[in-house]
Amino acid sequence: MTDADLGSALPLPTASAELQHRLATRRSAPAQALTEPGPSKAEIERILELGARTPDHGKLFPWRFVVMGPQSRARLAEDLAVLAKHQPDPGKADKVLSKLTAAPVTILVVSTPIAGHKVPKWEQRLSAGAVCMNIEHAAAALGYASSWITDWYSYDRKALAMYEVGEDERVAGFIHIGSLAEAPLERPRPDLAGLTTYRP
Repeated sequence: MTDADLGSALPLPTASAELQHRLATRRSAPAQALTEPGPSKAEIERILELGARTPDHGKLFPWRFVVMGPQSRARLAEDLAVLAKHQPDPGKADKVLSKLTAAPVTILVVSTPIAGHKVPKWEQRLSAGAVCMNIEHAAAALGYASSWITDWYSYDRKALAMYEVGEDERVAGFIHIGSLAEAPLERPRPDLAGLTTYRP
């Protein structure tokens, strides 16, 4: 990358108690508990704009978005219910479909790696995951709760065909966005001392 590829100067990082609070209290919402109000079309566009500001190791933008409203997800859940009968645990597979239909809006993030590129496919997949996390932060910045989910229908090839996910594409996540009537409860967090190594 050369200076000619870059734009105007961005602000240098500064300490932000608000951002620290957001990160310290980040919690996925129960998907079934997400209700109206949800983000407007303008807010969805802003969420996508912020979500797309993520590392992608080569300006490849190896992901795409599908914004799904209640009607498209209701139809999808009906179609997936047929496939659920053929899953190892049909009852559970059918039950989790309720996560698809509760929230006002869902953003499907699809990983679309470029084959044969010098940037490894694994790094391109990681970029799609980073987009999912950015979308959750962006939704919170606008006052909404969200839930990042995959589940069996993110891997079943017949299910993937329903939302036109290609052979080399992968579902990075269904990001459900809406509002909560009650704050979610905290859950156990990792023991960082056991997961971190410091080297001088």
